[in-house]
Amino acid sequence: MKKRILFFVLFLLLFPISCLASSSVVMDIDSGRILYEKNKDKEQLIASITKIMTCILVLENSSLEEEVTVGEEILKMVGTNIYLKVGEKMSVKDLLYGMMLRSGNDAAITLAVHVSQTEEEFVKRMNEKAKEIGMNHTTFSNSHGLDDVNYNYSTAYDMALLSQYAYQNEIYREIIKTKKYQAKSSLKSYSWYNRMSLLNQYSKCIGGKNGYTPKAGKTLVSLAKEDNLTLTMVSLDDSDSYQHHKNLYESLFQTYHNYLIIDKDSFSMQSFFLSNPIMIKQSFSYPLTEKEVDDIYTRIEMFSNKKKNQVGEIVVELKNQQIGRIPIIEKKIKKKKETIFDKILSFGL
Repeated sequence: MKKRILFFVLFLLLFPISCLASSSVVMDIDSGRILYEKNKDKEQLIASITKIMTCILVLENSSLEEEVTVGEEILKMVGTNIYLKVGEKMSVKDLLYGMMLRSGNDAAITLAVHVSQTEEEFVKRMNEKAKEIGMNHTTFSNSHGLDDVNYNYSTAYDMALLSQYAYQNEIYREIIKTKKYQAKSSLKSYSWYNRMSLLNQYSKCIGGKNGYTPKAGKTLVSLAKEDNLTLTMVSLDDSDSYQHHKNLYESLFQTYHNYLIIDKDSFSMQSFFLSNPIMIKQSFSYPLTEKEVDDIYTRIEMFSNKKKNQVGEIVVELKNQQIGRIPIIEKKIKKKKETIFDKILSFGL
């Protein structure tokens, strides 16, 4: 029996653990590289991970301090709620925490109506934002994810793109990593614990959003970080989503490391065709396996005609596939204002 257990443990260490979800993706947040995929473009119901889009749209189109009056639109909300009352007043900030930590459908529709006057108008903005992000296989029909009347469809890849986009927002990052939050409305006080249990089960988890309906099954978007590698994982219709996310993260953190390929602080290059020095404004890192490090190739392309102050690019390739381009900039040196004394000297007097 002990030999069987030892063999199983060694198997887990030596071979990446796949996710048993209907579809799944693991993406590096910084580069967008896909480190794992399974049916990544399969369109499926997404349940309450819909609220990630609702959250980021509200953050981009309102102030946290705005006071919101709850309307009758909440009366049609079933499933998970924070149990708002018609006429109750609460800040946008508190509603966002109620929506993301407790998956409050009533909070989601209240915020949608607050931002766009009607949920229908808010849904239009959801679909516009999806196209802007590049979510080409996504259709939103409501702000909350319930699928008893209408449906929200997306893919594991599209939701990873959304997670990557939303993560750039500092307030969003703060909300999704919060384990407990206390709020107060015009009627009562609230105390909420985050329903996304991976935060408590896995020390490397830094946030996410879970969802469930009988039609969609369990859906989960999570984020995890080790050292300087930050990953987001999406699984759709996943019977054991928390364990699958934890296992796959551990496997990938053992396999990939974030390598600094181009360092802006140590970049040095001479050009005989330009009067001013040249520089780059950004470094470039990429998640690689140890074997892939030797397959990285960089080259410099200089432009015949300058694009404003950009004079070229550093092209980074992995196995002959382009993975990055870093602009090379001509550094403008401010000319010292000529004084009267300088003018006199220039005449040799």
